[in-house]
Amino acid sequence: MLDAVGVDDPESLFDIPAPLRFGDTFGIESRSEQEVVREVTGALSRNDSLTEFLGRGHYEHYVPSLVDHLADRSEFLTSYTQYQPEVTQGFLQALFEYQSLLVELTGLPVANCSMYDAATALGEAATLAARVRAVEGSTVLVPSYLRREFREVLENYTAGTDLTVETVGTVDGMVDPETLAAALSEDTAMVYAENPTVEGVVEEHLSEVGTLADEYGALFCLGSDTVALSLLQEPAAVGADVVVGDASVLGLPAAHGMGLGLFACREEFLRQVPGRLVGATKDEDGRRAYTLTLQTREQHIRRERATSNICTNQAWVALRAAIHAASLGPGGVLSLAEQCHRRAETLAERLDAIDGVEAPVRDCHHFREFKMRVDPDAQRVAATLRGRGLAVHPLDADELQVCVTEANEHRTDDLVSAVEGVLG
Repeated sequence: MLDAVGVDDPESLFDIPAPLRFGDTFGIESRSEQEVVREVTGALSRNDSLTEFLGRGHYEHYVPSLVDHLADRSEFLTSYTQYQPEVTQGFLQALFEYQSLLVELTGLPVANCSMYDAATALGEAATLAARVRAVEGSTVLVPSYLRREFREVLENYTAGTDLTVETVGTVDGMVDPETLAAALSEDTAMVYAENPTVEGVVEEHLSEVGTLADEYGALFCLGSDTVALSLLQEPAAVGADVVVGDASVLGLPAAHGMGLGLFACREEFLRQVPGRLVGATKDEDGRRAYTLTLQTREQHIRRERATSNICTNQAWVALRAAIHAASLGPGGVLSLAEQCHRRAETLAERLDAIDGVEAPVRDCHHFREFKMRVDPDAQRVAATLRGRGLAVHPLDADELQVCVTEANEHRTDDLVSAVEGVLG
């Protein structure tokens, strides 16, 4: 083979700079399969067994076993990319159902069949705003509660454009219409808000935000997730032009660390949507059929006309989300969302009854999670709880954030008792 390609040795096949080459051996002793299994099992047994009350964008919901059984069927598992035109009708139908789920939840008529995660969806929304806004403008306004990771991805997306990202101050964890009005100008391309926010706060001024953004010709982009959308205000009803967020709250355990970016928008932006769209049509015999359509990425059209160079999507994760949602049904998803609100309110009330605890810190409705203030030391409280097998987010000197879902609800009594023990 080396003779056939005209080189003397395998090293000649690779153009790796000498300083980056690894010229040593790994020093790994050969082991039998049984020895490897024993060593790995022993290492895993040393892991902490914590019950996590962690959230801030990553939420654990119980995933029914039927999701694994159906998603792991050979029809859906293939080494071939699941987003090419040759993909099977069954998979295309599943992605179409996923898109339909987002359309129903957001009230917006167009949804793509997924993006990497919520942060990349936000970045794509910003560049879409720059393309479609009627008047000139280059500022993306984001609330001060935007999580750092999202801000960094957004700034990476806008680094190669004329867009700049500016922060708008918030009041009591929410976007304040007066503060936003003062920050808006003809230079504003997009306004972003979340519902619920990263602190679990249910935003109360979304209609005002949508109206203000529209007055200045800016797009209103709302961040949310598929469970919250089934209960909270419909984005289309509050003037949202684009909805982004994470759909992996259905169908995927949070421990996998994988996202599923949702992206929905108004119909006039149809030809500006990044990623892929699955459309429904009829074949020559009049039977319902599905096909990839309107792919405005550079692999399908000329680079200068492409709206995005994002290369892949999360087809299999979207499949899992669609299966999970279908198994719950509309009433089941709504019930799950109602429980996310009730559990947070109930746990906050129980913690607030403890001397030295104020919960929630924000006087408003919460979804899944809330901030609580402890006296005297949040870091010490979090460390002590961790020693008792309970993980919470320490935020600063005196504030913690707690997230509760059906996955950790069985340990709420232990959490309340542990907090009482620490502060007692």
